[in-house]
Amino acid sequence: MTAALTPTLQLATDLIRCRSVTPEDDGCQEMMIKRLEAIGFKTSRLRFGEVDNFWAIRGDSGPLLAFAGHTDVVPTGPEANWKNPPFEPQIIDGMLHGRGAADMKGSLACMVIACENFIAQHPNHKGRIAFLITSDEEGPSINGTVKVVEWLEAQNTKMTWCIVGEPSSTKVVGDVIKNGRRGSLGAILKVKGIQGHVAYPHLADNPIHKLAPALAELAAEHWDNGNEFFPATSFQVSNINGGTGATNVIPGEVEVVFNFRFSTELTEQILRERTEAILNKHKVNYDLQWILSGQPFLTPRGDLVNAVVDAIKVETGLDTELSTSGGTSDGRFIAPTGAQVVELGPINATIHKVNECISAEDLNKLTRIYERTLEKLLV
Repeated sequence: MTAALTPTLQLATDLIRCRSVTPEDDGCQEMMIKRLEAIGFKTSRLRFGEVDNFWAIRGDSGPLLAFAGHTDVVPTGPEANWKNPPFEPQIIDGMLHGRGAADMKGSLACMVIACENFIAQHPNHKGRIAFLITSDEEGPSINGTVKVVEWLEAQNTKMTWCIVGEPSSTKVVGDVIKNGRRGSLGAILKVKGIQGHVAYPHLADNPIHKLAPALAELAAEHWDNGNEFFPATSFQVSNINGGTGATNVIPGEVEVVFNFRFSTELTEQILRERTEAILNKHKVNYDLQWILSGQPFLTPRGDLVNAVVDAIKVETGLDTELSTSGGTSDGRFIAPTGAQVVELGPINATIHKVNECISAEDLNKLTRIYERTLEKLLV
């Protein structure tokens, strides 16, 4: 198999062999750093807590195009459930199999090889190229990209454009790019009552009964209409826990976990105020803990989006779709710096699944798309 591999596929298989289950890196970053330093990148290794990160940059001035991504992968589950061992990559019937093939070691390989090819052709390119790589994207995301961005901000280093290698494609590589993401605001709601015997409800106060009308109103509330780029804001309950397990005991407390995925039409503060107004209206006795995972962000048509769209068109003939669907990504930490951010990567059909795999030719194609994007922005 090795003799037939393209440079992209060779690097992708080398990265997949590393057992970099979050937050471990297991040598992936050093492999990338060695390749990047060989073509003129200057590297800063940045370890925060138990997380390895690095920032590598080539060039001294001008607009800065950064590639961002992560070397960590999600756990495999029982490896016996995989057709092939998850950390022993194989190409079978044109598909590269292995944990991280799609999310996102394949993209990392494409980025590195695209830069090698581009610099070989344009050693005196305009501007700067950088890599922002973490091993904390699949985990809590506390000591990864967010910390590197803080470090960059302290040095007044600003990214002009950023391509995040998350698997954005749906049916064929390049058919969808993400030019934004919804915000994510979670909450843990604890409603207090008085425990008692179900036969004597007048001596108790059932918090589930008190909460039910308020929860029904929250679920039915029309939060916004979305906009050209975002669907309407979504409210979803993910967990409800209350009671002792006995059938004859009124619970003393009920806990509800819920989440908003919200558009740029709303702010975190507006969502909090409207939620609390509904709870207060129903005279619910509650404690509420809010958890903001990320603000919504949007990169409209401009230098970066146009360059990526044009590169995809030239390489594949596709008219790519701009989308803000899906969950959060590390782009949420980069966009607030003022950078234009897009996510472009391979097909996402098997990410986080048993038998994760990606078309080998798609990775070669993605390498060429990244290289064409570099040419459009820095030549």
